[in-house]
Amino acid sequence: MLAKDRIPTPADRYQASVSGEIEAVEGVLKIVRIIVDYTLKITDDKRAAAQSAFDGYITHCPAATSVMGCIDITHTLEFKSMSNELAGNDS
Repeated sequence: MLAKDRIPTPADRYQASVSGEIEAVEGVLKIVRIIVDYTLKITDDKRAAAQSAFDGYITHCPAATSVMGCIDITHTLEFKSMSNELAGNDS
């Protein structure tokens, strides 16, 4: 989704921290929640496009759509500003 808007996502700019919660459900351990916290370093002029992509990506994610309804998925996106001058050809 970000690539469509020409937003680069190399490892030094785009990271995800993923955790899960397991609970006993009717005596059986079950993954009940997945929490994904994304961090994206981005120039200010690409921020709106990145937010728009983030807002709609989950319904296109094969992994997420495979477990929706069975496992609660929460996700956040934190932006870290990157000056346009440092972005080089990415702006």
